[in-house]
Amino acid sequence: MTSDAADEWKRWHEHRMETVSGPYGPLALTGTHWLEDHPDGHLPGIPGVWVLDGEVDVDAGPVVLTASAADGLTLDGEPFTGSVRLGADTGPVSAARVGLGERRLGVVVREGVWGVRDYDPGSTARRAFRGVEVTPYDTRRTVRVGAADGVERGLGLAGELAFRLDGLEVTLQVAVQDDGKLWAVFADSTSGDGSYRFRFLYPAAPDAEGRTTVDFNRSVLPPCAFADHFICPFPPPGNTLGLAIEAGERILRQAGR
Repeated sequence: MTSDAADEWKRWHEHRMETVSGPYGPLALTGTHWLEDHPDGHLPGIPGVWVLDGEVDVDAGPVVLTASAADGLTLDGEPFTGSVRLGADTGPVSAARVGLGERRLGVVVREGVWGVRDYDPGSTARRAFRGVEVTPYDTRRTVRVGAADGVERGLGLAGELAFRLDGLEVTLQVAVQDDGKLWAVFADSTSGDGSYRFRFLYPAAPDAEGRTTVDFNRSVLPPCAFADHFICPFPPPGNTLGLAIEAGERILRQAGR
């Protein structure tokens, strides 16, 4: 990692820790309560009555909150009593319409199921937080992997590709070749059943921002798929994907097969 890259990572990491440990970051979430699980409208540890009313204009929101002065709730920053219809809070947690002191009670909807999330800046998890253990990726990292000839050898890895595929977060450990191109040895759910037991992928060298293109259409069979005399390495830990990569070279076609 160059000094510039290290400094950039440090800034990114500091911002990440600020986000994680912020007053309304993930450490502040103390509960998610789905309204269908509480038909009486009483949510654990949350005052007021929260019920669903589907017979309503979509723009008004299907969640009906009823509260008294004794509940101590606020709506849009002002003390709230009476009833109000609520839709999903789509902005930052700090801007959730309903509050209880410093707590924010955000209305959420997931696949048609409505609920309330309780964010408390004074949560035990947030007060106990002391940081996240981080291990830098060593450019000299070598892992021991099996090879096609049955012998275990070292495979040098220089980084990790992170991308989304079919809506999933995916990572691949990669080596860097002399020309700057990346080299990934990977398997997937089709390996050994519709495709060779593992394949190679050679993404282009990353740009100045560390970006490259991952195109599985350019997946290739390893040399050992063509001749047993090659000693191709097997995929390193983490490079066996739990989804089907049906693109690219898949299996060697031979006469009589």
